[in-house]
Amino acid sequence: MGAAGWAFISAAVFALGTVLQQKGAIEAPPANTGGFIGGLVSKPVWLAGGAAQVLGFVTQAIALDKGELFLVQPIISLQVVIALPLGIWLTSQHVGKREWLGAIAVIVALGVFLGVSNPAAGRDTVPTGVWIAAVVVVAVLVTAVVLFDWHRPPAEKAALFGATAGILFGFEAAAMKTFDTALSQGFTALLTSWASYALLFSAAGGFYLMQVALQAGALAPAIASSNAANPIASAALARTMYLETPQRTAGGKVASLLSLAVLVVGLVWLARGESPPSRAPESVAG
Repeated sequence: MGAAGWAFISAAVFALGTVLQQKGAIEAPPANTGGFIGGLVSKPVWLAGGAAQVLGFVTQAIALDKGELFLVQPIISLQVVIALPLGIWLTSQHVGKREWLGAIAVIVALGVFLGVSNPAAGRDTVPTGVWIAAVVVVAVLVTAVVLFDWHRPPAEKAALFGATAGILFGFEAAAMKTFDTALSQGFTALLTSWASYALLFSAAGGFYLMQVALQAGALAPAIASSNAANPIASAALARTMYLETPQRTAGGKVASLLSLAVLVVGLVWLARGESPPSRAPESVAG
């Protein structure tokens, strides 16, 4: 199986994990209290979602080992489409016409984008100075959102925290690509590689911020904003860090740009059209 197949499997597993984790996060204490993490890990359904997320990371690593970051991450953003019916079933999300139109737009845009993209393999080793610059930029973006968005309305809070989680997940994917290379070079290389620590902290930060987004109660804004930010951040990092350059004709460049615009519009529709679950969180079984 190629990179695209593994990326699609990863998208499906991530979607299931996200919905299961939301089911547990809704019942947990507020995210800005000390009992938040303890409340999460006490929920079997949340732990099942965590196990699915771990499997998603494994399949994502396999996909990144087989293909380019520029190719893999847009496919993984399909999880937003897969998550919608799961959200209806598991957490009683209200999914209307806007969400389904957004989902169709995402699928069509991804199909066009992947059809015209032909990224050339870049470098496998990223200079330390480039890693430091990337860390600083990502840290500033994430910190700005965390400081100013705790008390936003639920859907807006879900979207904003989901977006910051998506940025970290995009950075994590970039780190994972270098991590795969270091892993093949032995334990010493892992300990001395920037990628190992970047992977650890971005995964932990993305995990926490995604739980905050999910606890807000509206699945579509959380997962849609995360999946909009993830491929955008990944594409930027692929180009600037790994020097992956798409090889396209003039027509292909136009089609690629238009498809990315449609992708973002579709994800925005998904983010704006969703309301919190139709039943009270307390009635959701853990």
